[in-house]
Amino acid sequence: MKVLKGQDILALGFMTFALFVGAGNIIFPPIVGLQSGPHVWMAALGFLVTAVGLPVITVVALAKVGGGMDALSSPIGKFFGGLLAAVCYLSVGPLFATPRTATVSFEVGVAPLTGESPTALFIYSLVYFLVVLAVSMYPGKLLDTVGRFLAPLKIIALAVLGIAAFALPAGTIGEAQPQYVAAPFSQGFINGYLTMDTLGALVFGIVIVNAIRSRGVESPQLITRYAIIAGLIAGVGLALVYISLFRLGAGSHEIAANASNGAAVLHAYVQHTFGSLGSGFLAVLIALACLVTAVGLTCACAEYFSQILPLSYRVLVVILAGFSLVVSNLGLTKLIMFSIPVLTAIYPPCIVVVALSFVKELWNSPVRILAPVMLVSLLFGLVDAIKTTSLADRLPEVVAHLPLSEQGLAWLVPSVIMLVAAAAFDHLVGKPREALA
Repeated sequence: MKVLKGQDILALGFMTFALFVGAGNIIFPPIVGLQSGPHVWMAALGFLVTAVGLPVITVVALAKVGGGMDALSSPIGKFFGGLLAAVCYLSVGPLFATPRTATVSFEVGVAPLTGESPTALFIYSLVYFLVVLAVSMYPGKLLDTVGRFLAPLKIIALAVLGIAAFALPAGTIGEAQPQYVAAPFSQGFINGYLTMDTLGALVFGIVIVNAIRSRGVESPQLITRYAIIAGLIAGVGLALVYISLFRLGAGSHEIAANASNGAAVLHAYVQHTFGSLGSGFLAVLIALACLVTAVGLTCACAEYFSQILPLSYRVLVVILAGFSLVVSNLGLTKLIMFSIPVLTAIYPPCIVVVALSFVKELWNSPVRILAPVMLVSLLFGLVDAIKTTSLADRLPEVVAHLPLSEQGLAWLVPSVIMLVAAAAFDHLVGKPREALA
């Protein structure tokens, strides 16, 4: 029986870590650290739940079912499961996350030198997505190109930044903004959504499993074991990166007090700490982080859609890279503005499908549980999503008084109530255990 060597397992863990650490992972923690002030570690705890805990649990859940999101969502039926999968793949693929990797790396590393020029953005994004296209054409070599080459470079750069955050703080911790004084944990929890890591995990599951299979491993038990190990390695790496970036942001009050985003905080810190070399270092770090994530997302999306569309993997890679190139030229501000309500709406049902996959053996019919709970989580997730848009003032007054509504978690209590009701109904009705097969 074919097994992975220790160095292959480590490379797989590095690859999984590198796939996760993209633009949002590096940019969101510093601004949370800056704005939460003395409450930084409580905010960090909430952030780690959604940006580390959920993704690792998702990788484990996917490994158990063979790596595909369709198997995870099978209890809600082929159509609705496919619809959820397509929305997730498109969100973390060509609509939001993949184009964001290009715009963030441009604005942090290139725009300070060229200015916010549409021409410069187009030239940069064209070269960027040509590289993504070239690497994504050979998914079987992903463990070599990413796990053995790009990932270690990214880890070294992040390690330098992380050590500097603790060894060379830029100043003292400033005051917290009102929302972090009121509810630091839930603010961190919601900001963890923006990294898209849980959605990314749903998408990357098949990439990780295919990377293991590319080494000749066929045993489902071994594939599951290696995927879980890779997820845990990635989780530890993510936690270390986030903790160091929270510390960096919290200590940057004196040099970046008026920063409106994490990129500005990072830029101010690196300039302050590393001097004239700072901009170059940050540009390389962000470009590496974004490039690896863009490759992983493109491979995953092409792999998924090649199974449901009459198009080959390589044709889809070209289409996805080209579409991402076009969307990236809308600019970062518009991308984030469009992505926040969409992510706020689709995260709750994704969390539900992952969480309940671990306990589906407890019920006679998983569909009786999963379908209504996911529906409720989606409906109330849509309420939370509308609150992030200009339509917020059109919502009924009662919405503002829903439990945890102010924290952006209006979906949680109704989903738990529906879970209890659905479980009671399933217990009373009994029978179709064949649904478990």
